[in-house]
Amino acid sequence: MFFPLPLHSFRFGRALVLCSCGIDGHAVCEGPIEQVVKTETREAEDLLKKLDILSPSLSRNSARGIFCSRSLNLRSISAIGYDMDYTLVHYNVKAWEGRAYDYCMENLKKMGFPVDGLTFDPDLVIRGLVIDKERGNLVKADRFGCIKRAMHGTKMLSTHAVREIYGREMVDLRLEGRWVFLSTFFSVSEAVAYMQMVDMLDDGVIPANLGSFDYKGLYKAMGMALVTAHLEGHLKNEIMSNPEQFVELDPELPFTLLDQKEAGKKLVLITNSDYHYTNKMMHYSFNRFLPSDMGWRDLFDIIVVSANKPEFFQMSHPMYELVTDEGLMRPCFKAQIGGLYSGGSAKMVERSLNIHGNDILYIGDHIYTDLNQSKVHLQWRTALICRELEEEYNALIHSRGYRQSLLELINQKEVVGDIFNQLQLTLQRRSKRLNAQTVAATDMDNENLSQSMQKLLVVMQILDGKIAPMLEADGALFNKRSSTHTHTHTYIAYVYSAIPLVG
Repeated sequence: MFFPLPLHSFRFGRALVLCSCGIDGHAVCEGPIEQVVKTETREAEDLLKKLDILSPSLSRNSARGIFCSRSLNLRSISAIGYDMDYTLVHYNVKAWEGRAYDYCMENLKKMGFPVDGLTFDPDLVIRGLVIDKERGNLVKADRFGCIKRAMHGTKMLSTHAVREIYGREMVDLRLEGRWVFLSTFFSVSEAVAYMQMVDMLDDGVIPANLGSFDYKGLYKAMGMALVTAHLEGHLKNEIMSNPEQFVELDPELPFTLLDQKEAGKKLVLITNSDYHYTNKMMHYSFNRFLPSDMGWRDLFDIIVVSANKPEFFQMSHPMYELVTDEGLMRPCFKAQIGGLYSGGSAKMVERSLNIHGNDILYIGDHIYTDLNQSKVHLQWRTALICRELEEEYNALIHSRGYRQSLLELINQKEVVGDIFNQLQLTLQRRSKRLNAQTVAATDMDNENLSQSMQKLLVVMQILDGKIAPMLEADGALFNKRSSTHTHTHTYIAYVYSAIPLVG
């Protein structure tokens, strides 16, 4: 389609033609203007190839892309706040949480638990799952709280077992005495340790002299060991001594913050980490990429450490200004632009910036502490750093090749299954001496109907044999444990409805 436009509107007209005809230039256009459009389109395609962008649509949606659940106009945002851990500074989860797990195991061993031989398994859990402390289970619930899948200890439960255990029971995160939501990467080591200890309790290997444990008491003991590991400070000291083993550098990130400052945005760092740890991690992650006359602190208008989130968003605590690199502090009642502070509250930050509510965007990795509370109490706009989507997106891209073949097989089975259902319905009606016929039955007698149904069953079994391994391979791209927890799928043709694409 071509839109005739006056000559002075030619550039706008060309954009319209490109949008209407697509970047591939397959347009049904004639005339001198159309020829120019085709030439420009070919040149655009050549440029994309040189930039190694084979598909503009795919390039827009990358593994490091931005995915919006609602619209956000950045022109309306005056200030952007950031968390630090797993947001501005991203850790290698296997290394960081692996060491947290090791320290937890050391403390459990001191308490008398037989943990020798246990190792950290980062593929066992993922953020978004929920621990059921009463039953020693790890569950996956949908957005309504209905439990869809579950593990007991490190063992996957069958769909039937999940129904038997939970029935219509739903997860209620308000019942903190029972349910624990894994909302951060820091929850990974906690959940792995707990699920392994559930196995120990079930196997009866916990010494009797430690007392009688149920699943809830076991979680308390494990949590105490993990909290002790963090309070002792050995883990953070190890990370500060060897940041290269734990931190994944991102050269683009410092320049992104500089671009935001150039765009007139006020930048704020709000972290629960203390100043010494924050300074070490930010210096290691940012300074190497910044101009020689800049340090990481120059990126931010206000810096708040030891913020004590989520209370930072809920109420007011005393604020202290850090006046020396050694961490010497003095009381402060009002934050100033360029200041470095400990404690305080989000309201103090708003007053110092003279920016409030939805004019502020806060970015973090903690679903509750960073996003929920800043939204509920302050009406800040929020964005979640969700690194798991990178693997999800890459899995979708890698499976694209055979996913179309899988869909075709599934569609074939749906058609065959529908015909089978119609033939069976015809037999059922005839047995009730009803004259109504289904379309598929035509004039076949009962014997031909039965023979046809047997043939269709054979076809569906053949399709099942092709579909099942493809589903398993597809699921393995999204869940590394699917290969070790293989489920046998039995498809009953006459009640067949659909097959999930992800195992």
